[in-house]
Amino acid sequence: MLQSNEHANDCANSLQQGGPQGRHLLQAANVKELLSLATGLLREGTIVQVAGYFEAGDGGAKLMRWVSGSAKADNGGTVHVPSAASDDRTAASGRWEALHNGVADFRWFGIFGSGVNADDAMDAMANDPSIRRIEAHTNLNFIRRHTFHRSNLEFDFHGHTVTTEGIALNTRDNPFGAVIFFQGMEAGVAQTVKLTAELAELTDVLEVADSSAFQEEDWWLARIAHRPEGKAQRELDYLLKVTEIIDATHVRFNYKLGWTIEAGRELTLKKMNPVVRSNVRNMKFIGVPVPPSTSTSIRPFETWDQIGSNPVAYEFAVSCDVSGIEAKHVFWPVIQRRYCTYFVTERCELINPVERDWGGTGYLTQQLNVLYGHIRDCNASNARHLNDFTCAAYCMVENCHSDGDDYGPFVTHGQFEHDLTFVGNSGLLSFANSGTHWGDSAKRITVKKHTACWVVAHKKLTDLTLEDVHVFVKEGNPYSGAIWANADGLQMKGCTAQKTVTLSQSSARSVRRNVLDNCTFGTVNDIEIARPAENQDVGYRPVASEVVMQNCRFHGIEKVSVGSIDRLILINTWFEGASPQAGSLTVKSKEIIMQGGGLRNCCLLLEGAWDQAAAGKPDQSVTVGGGAQFSGTNAEKAFLKSTEPGNAVTWSFGDLTSAASDADTAHFHIAGGGHKLKAIGSRFIGGRYEAAEGGFGEGRYLFIHACIEESVDRSSLPEESAGVKHNEGNLTI
Repeated sequence: MLQSNEHANDCANSLQQGGPQGRHLLQAANVKELLSLATGLLREGTIVQVAGYFEAGDGGAKLMRWVSGSAKADNGGTVHVPSAASDDRTAASGRWEALHNGVADFRWFGIFGSGVNADDAMDAMANDPSIRRIEAHTNLNFIRRHTFHRSNLEFDFHGHTVTTEGIALNTRDNPFGAVIFFQGMEAGVAQTVKLTAELAELTDVLEVADSSAFQEEDWWLARIAHRPEGKAQRELDYLLKVTEIIDATHVRFNYKLGWTIEAGRELTLKKMNPVVRSNVRNMKFIGVPVPPSTSTSIRPFETWDQIGSNPVAYEFAVSCDVSGIEAKHVFWPVIQRRYCTYFVTERCELINPVERDWGGTGYLTQQLNVLYGHIRDCNASNARHLNDFTCAAYCMVENCHSDGDDYGPFVTHGQFEHDLTFVGNSGLLSFANSGTHWGDSAKRITVKKHTACWVVAHKKLTDLTLEDVHVFVKEGNPYSGAIWANADGLQMKGCTAQKTVTLSQSSARSVRRNVLDNCTFGTVNDIEIARPAENQDVGYRPVASEVVMQNCRFHGIEKVSVGSIDRLILINTWFEGASPQAGSLTVKSKEIIMQGGGLRNCCLLLEGAWDQAAAGKPDQSVTVGGGAQFSGTNAEKAFLKSTEPGNAVTWSFGDLTSAASDADTAHFHIAGGGHKLKAIGSRFIGGRYEAAEGGFGEGRYLFIHACIEESVDRSSLPEESAGVKHNEGNLTI
């Protein structure tokens, strides 16, 4: 109830007389009473405490002030026209305007649940520059897709549910048609320059046409012209901040370039007015049903992809964060970002999107052309992707987990992403794997403490680091249990894969060595540890560089191949057959060096160099020493074997102990071709030598010296000659 008329008139008189000491606060039980206030009280600056929207204490309380000169439209919450003018919401007779400290509430508009659509209220609050925070304390329903261009605004839904029953159709193929879309705007200034010199990798200085157009702390969109191989192949396409004017044609930005860009290419720069510090927090979101589709490229009907809803999107945004969104039944990504710099996405979740086969659907978050993002403590179930990076750099994904993850929760498109870090996550990994249109390329991706059913990183991925990554076999996924990796600066440490690791090489950009350290890999029949030369598709090409495997273990070997690798260095690395009746490892590396480690129930079967068809030279070499050990037996009945007629192998044995478990197993089985063999200081136990047909003719040799032989059958060694010496200088027991 209002105060008594006598008291109210006293208050009005004191207000009319002026002076803050003379002011009294009027009270109204609800908005209806506010609007019915006697016209005699409508004095400039009159303040009324409204105790509720419909009734006192219902949560819609607010403080209102009479502004006699105001002509604002009645919006039902922060601006009211009194009852006397209620038939004209734009009447010029003054307005009740909300007094606040920048925090507004949907309940001010009489919205206490999803039964009343909240669109008008949200627009009224968001478009009021004096409001910096909008709170929801009940469930809400929206039927429009809202775009805001302002900064310094935060939505906090306090864990209440947002629905979109009856929402208007989206535009076609538009993941930015979210309920809340923050979008920066072009400033109207642009310039294009043809680069006169190469832009070096990791430079933070860009060439411009005229630096007088730039000022420190301005934001510009920097976009290099695409490469001829694909229309989306751009190494530079980010929203950057000016940090220094170097000279008339050079400007420093807040970004170190991830790739070298050649002279002669066109760089376009557009000045932007980004949205800054506009955040969305603590929402439960339920999307609307979308009919299923049987195609990934043809819509079931014209408006099919315009039906669904998603909560949040950003474009041209800086320092805009999202936290605490729990979503289900979405179509497009829950959080969609493009051209965002500096952001955090945390404590968000997606369960069971309505679509995930159509490109771009069913994501928790997709981030295109983004820098300096941190995605943490998020979850996804049965989604297409939990986190997607497309042309992203210097971002981190931490403590995020996905189940029902066969589509790949952690992905990059391969649009020249670089310097990305993944720590403490779980779910399938797929990097740079979206096709040549994008570039097939990424650089310096680091993954630590991760579990997955499959790691796919076999395209043009440079300087990949995998540390403490564990890959398991998942029922129903035939590719699970495997790590596919590009051997271009690859470093793996402390990793395991239940089925296999498969190396290929589709790029040669790195200065790092390829090193696998302290890793353990299972194997299955007919898998390839390194791809052969037959397939030249990106991701399946042979390894034409050196690979070091140290302190590693390959177990369960039945019939496995190393189809390439120029120089394979094995340091304390073990190959173990699945049983004494298995263990065949075909190796086509040009050079094999084994220091320590060894073979258990396993044979290295040499079939000529991997590139012999192109090079016309099948030669291989094998060096074994450093305390290496061979033991047991295998299906090939030899530890080292080469029987191809045209093969030519140089064998060098040093500190090696080779112990055959039966008399039929050869320490080395050499036939055909023309070979060179040197064994000095080795120890052979049991078994036999098989080298009678080894082709040790002119220009070839077999030299066994200072070796210990225990019960070794020497009957299949060739007769001594000028190039064959094996009788003297050995200890035969």
